Amino acid sequence: MNYAYLLLCADDSIYAGWTNDLQKRLHAHNEGHGAKYTRGRRPVRLVYAEAFATKEEAQRRECQFKKLRRTERLSLICAGQNDPHTRALIEAANAAEQE
Repeated sequence: MNYAYLLLCADDSIYAGWTNDLQKRLHAHNEGHGAKYTRGRRPVRLVYAEAFATKEEAQRRECQFKKLRRTERLSLICAGQNDPHTRALIEAANAAEQE
């Protein structure tokens, strides 16, 4: 499974990315081995994710995320919190990072 995701950084900015392993990527971001952007904005927290069958689909969605305004990203995050499947995915990744 591949994912396009949004992270909330410590400075309240929102970072968009893609991965094939959410928990591993979240851990990498928080260890300073993720994107250069998030390195100085730790800790980061997963706030939204969408699953895709292919890497190309996830990358396409990441590109769409990056074109969204902050208000549009926040709307997506709110919608994800209201969707039980999305919320469970996010909570599982964040819980694993806390351990």
